[in-house]
Amino acid sequence: MDESFYRHKFQEAVNMLSREFIDSGLRMSVDTILESVALKIYKPEWSSTPESPMDAPGRIFFSVWINEKSINEGKLYYNIHALKLRNLKDYKIPARSFAEDFRNRFAEDHKNWENVSVEYGPLTLMEGWIKLRPDHIQKDLCGLARKFLNLSPVVDEILSTYRLKP
Repeated sequence: MDESFYRHKFQEAVNMLSREFIDSGLRMSVDTILESVALKIYKPEWSSTPESPMDAPGRIFFSVWINEKSINEGKLYYNIHALKLRNLKDYKIPARSFAEDFRNRFAEDHKNWENVSVEYGPLTLMEGWIKLRPDHIQKDLCGLARKFLNLSPVVDEILSTYRLKP
């Protein structure tokens, strides 16, 4: 895999999207993780350490990634992770409840996501893939990111139901 090529393409997509995401509170990063180039979209307040959300043990984020295996399959993968939500301050979230609540709400939007499944444990809320089109990768990344932008209020709404009372 030509990592620098894909990092550049992913970063170009982020640059195209930045203005749209500023008002939503969502942040984006492009990183290389486990031999994959990944775009991650998150809100700092969706983490147990808002000042360092991508390193926080507890966090929720959307990810789109590519690696050698996905290139050979002709796929661009995406998912939403909810890791160690018990660590989120100001919330009391039972282990599987958040995933169940998310999936119930996601059922309304499921048809808008290609090749998606929610048949995972509580850490992976959903996962899917789209056909890898190297000549259109920025456009496809932007499309997936915008879908998540539209879905992100659902995460906020569900989290609010678990907020501890002051």
